[in-house]
Amino acid sequence: MNAYPVADEVAPAPAGANRIVDLRSDTVTRPTAGMYDAMRNAPLGDDVYGDDPTVNQLQEKVAGLLGKEAALLFPSGTQSNLAAVMSHCGRGEEIIIGRGYHIVTYEAMGSAVLGSVAANVLPTNEDGQIPVDVIRSAVRPDDAHFPVTRLLSLENTHNGRVIPLTYVAEAAAAAREVGLNVHLDGARMMNAAVALGVPPASVVADIDTVSLCLSKGLGTPAGSVLAGPADFIARARRVRKMLGGGLRQAGLLAACGIYALDNHVARLAEDHARAAQLADGLSTLSDAGVTVSTVNTNMVYIDVDARHRNGLQHRLAERGVQISGRSGAIRLVVHLDVTDDDVEQVVDAFGYACGASQSL
Repeated sequence: MNAYPVADEVAPAPAGANRIVDLRSDTVTRPTAGMYDAMRNAPLGDDVYGDDPTVNQLQEKVAGLLGKEAALLFPSGTQSNLAAVMSHCGRGEEIIIGRGYHIVTYEAMGSAVLGSVAANVLPTNEDGQIPVDVIRSAVRPDDAHFPVTRLLSLENTHNGRVIPLTYVAEAAAAAREVGLNVHLDGARMMNAAVALGVPPASVVADIDTVSLCLSKGLGTPAGSVLAGPADFIARARRVRKMLGGGLRQAGLLAACGIYALDNHVARLAEDHARAAQLADGLSTLSDAGVTVSTVNTNMVYIDVDARHRNGLQHRLAERGVQISGRSGAIRLVVHLDVTDDDVEQVVDAFGYACGASQSL
């Protein structure tokens, strides 16, 4: 039996000369027609008072889906992760986290700036895993010279790569041996669940708390849900208020989240398949200086020869393709607004942008 509901519709794909294929991130998706209908019909209340029925339904749904006692809706994944760290750790305490993980790389170091929580950033292996023996050795001794280590924070997926559940179990067990709780930045954990072919609760069975993003592969316009023990979520609710995350008629967003969980989980496999299709297409451009590095779930990482780098974004835009402007390896992210025809358009655009002898 399939562990996931099957999508009954996907986002429309506007065609024509103005069609833009946006591969910067899976955060760029637009609400589907079904989401708009769900928003229009959602019963609403005031979530700061705790009486928005649609928010409550979403929170109960996520808690049940992930096998946790309770859950709490946040406006963003950054705020959800920050509230998690601040609910686990006091001022001057410390988290153990991997180098390149989002909480310490792409979230403005809010845990330190706003939470006064130190980060012990550890090297990871090529797969994005912190070696378990390194986790054990990183815990500080009981000494007034050091912060108190409270939390291990993991990611799944990491740069699109699925972290094996055997590793998660082993790392979590090692953390608990030395008195740590375990948080998961599970922004794309549904991609991991679909790739592994397991229920979402299996991905976080060994995790204390998890932040699930609704606005990436699941396609909602905004929102993340933090799940964990009931007493932890009660603390997180207070922190959310402190951070300005209490919304009023948030059921409008919650309705999109419910719709996404009912309709957009199984279809993540389509994104993974199209990412592989995109990687195959781009690999034909090796003579033009395009090298496919890796393809992980819905992400394709490529390198482009230096001779093509200058003006690459502009030339791609001329062919209706938008990519991130960050330096280094180029990340292309496939999502529910990307079609099979779009994949062909992207390959053709890279061929044009890199001077391939023929359109592909």
